[in-house]
Amino acid sequence: MSPATVYFTPEVTPEAVVRAYEALGITLPGKVGVKVHSGEVGNQNFTRPAFVKPMVDRVHGTIIEANTAYNGKRGTTAEHWETMRLHGWTDIAEVDILDETDEIELPVPAGHQIQRDYVGAHLANYDSVLILSHFKGHPMGGFGGALKNTSIGIASAHGKAYIHAGGVDGRLFDTPQDEFLDAMADAAKAVFDFFGPGKMAFVSIMKAMSVDCDCCAVAEDPALGDIGVLASLDPVALDQACVDLVYASDDPGKSHLIERIESRHGLRTIEQSAALGSGTREYELVSLN
Repeated sequence: MSPATVYFTPEVTPEAVVRAYEALGITLPGKVGVKVHSGEVGNQNFTRPAFVKPMVDRVHGTIIEANTAYNGKRGTTAEHWETMRLHGWTDIAEVDILDETDEIELPVPAGHQIQRDYVGAHLANYDSVLILSHFKGHPMGGFGGALKNTSIGIASAHGKAYIHAGGVDGRLFDTPQDEFLDAMADAAKAVFDFFGPGKMAFVSIMKAMSVDCDCCAVAEDPALGDIGVLASLDPVALDQACVDLVYASDDPGKSHLIERIESRHGLRTIEQSAALGSGTREYELVSLN
């Protein structure tokens, strides 16, 4: 597989997000879903709707999200709609909670850990998807980027529990770490296969990078300064580039995020996604400045 192209700008603005996407030279077809992280109530680090509104407008997109598998203000459809309104997502675009009514099963026959993925039934209403990610740490995955936003992010509430359990009944958050990470890679592959080439694009925003995810109601403040905005048609290369930029940073605060990534074996999701053919870890970083 040839190296992928990853576009990068150190500018962290709404305009930079649009510019990074436009560098991809793709027009996402038909009805476009824009997968964001709605942010748990109480979280201070999630990307605000006003910041990504120009990007959502650019693709004439619908904000898409899915319910969570744990207690919080996004665990039921009613609570999630409340959170969407509270955080201002309904003010900038149409919003769709994918598993509001039902779920569908997506196959991943070559999966390392799971051979099926469960996503909200509304996903079938979209012709293409922009995975618009806030790159940051994560208490369980080590980091959250394009792959996690596609796998856990798009999975239904039941699907999230299934991934966390590594497909094994009777367990959830006590799954062996590597089995959970493998299941995330598998679930992402299922979504990539569902849409196929030319129907997904990936933009990641490296700002407010706490060691904790936007799913945490109580999250640590970021110790690492903002790095930039990246875009690619290859989610594996994009996540690898984001991780590499963290390691290459001269900000001493990076040690906190690096420890989180390494202690959770975070690179395994990238490695296993590459092994599944979801993309390549080899890339060319192209500056937009």
